Amino acid sequence: MASKLELIPLNDWGFFHLPPRPCVIAGPCSAESEEQVMVTAEGLKAIGINVFRAGIWKPRTHPGSFEGVGTDGLRWLQRVKRELGLHVCTEVASAKHVFECIKYGVDMVWLGARTTANPFLVQEIADALRDTDIPVLVKNPVNPDLDLWIGALERLNAQGVRKLGVIHRGVSTSQKIKYRNAPQWDMAVELRTRFPELPVFADPSHMAGKREYLQELSQRAMDLGLDGLMVESHCNPACALSDAAQQLTPEGLITMLESLVVRDASTEDEKFNDTLRQLRAQIDVLDENLVFSLASRMKVSRQIGELKKKQSVAIVQPGRWDEVLERVAASAASYGLDPEAVKRIWNVIHDASVAEQDSLS
Repeated sequence: MASKLELIPLNDWGFFHLPPRPCVIAGPCSAESEEQVMVTAEGLKAIGINVFRAGIWKPRTHPGSFEGVGTDGLRWLQRVKRELGLHVCTEVASAKHVFECIKYGVDMVWLGARTTANPFLVQEIADALRDTDIPVLVKNPVNPDLDLWIGALERLNAQGVRKLGVIHRGVSTSQKIKYRNAPQWDMAVELRTRFPELPVFADPSHMAGKREYLQELSQRAMDLGLDGLMVESHCNPACALSDAAQQLTPEGLITMLESLVVRDASTEDEKFNDTLRQLRAQIDVLDENLVFSLASRMKVSRQIGELKKKQSVAIVQPGRWDEVLERVAASAASYGLDPEAVKRIWNVIHDASVAEQDSLS
């Protein structure tokens, strides 16, 4: 069970004011030149953005790719802050990065997905941030590991980081999907359920991989009640040295933001609230039925386990499980459900069944 986090509300960071939503952080994937940084920042200020992001150190998959301009870029962020009055932020992946950001007056930092997946690096960064007042955002790890994400938050919070939030950027997948990363929104929803006061941003740029999907992913984030968006914006995306396909011009960004429908978290409409209560009561009954069905399934699973034990048969039989997944996926599709989401649920059920049968041996 995750511990309670001690958090300072997003409204008290001095960056954003809620409502309205979304809070927006925008800027290029990478700081490439002083001119590119200033032109982009000026364009973003003109559309009302007040938090500017830019990658200074770029952890790339292959060596030889553009890996950021390093400390020189921090001087450009200083200029953005000084001349345009914007808050500035960048990604950090080591204690050295943190110290450099503090030296150059960076207002906020974030941990990338690869860093979050490494508790050693997270602890190093947390130690470097001790006794500072810099807000920190933590991207979810590259794999769908909620506990790893929470562990990173706990490490930072333990070192006194209370202006703490997260960025959901989807997870890596080997499956062929239209997005760069699988959105897997359930991770963000579960995290918000456990920590209701934790600010949650979505990163539709890294989720999408292509600018044509940014609007639909941003709208989904708003529908789920997330607090804000981190969106990559470049003055000339076609010439970007990294992630050109997923960046918007400032003009494109404001067009996208103005298209979003942001719904209220609650309403005083009595008829609406009464109908909602009735529907939630139905959900409660269905949930109880699901738990009963799961308990019944587990009972049969134990019987199967006892039978296998008597005959010295292996617990896991991959061929059989492949057949089950194919069947439930087809059934899910026939009911209009997302087959991949249902398969993930069934895999969790299967893991619990295997653990139950294993306990019999």
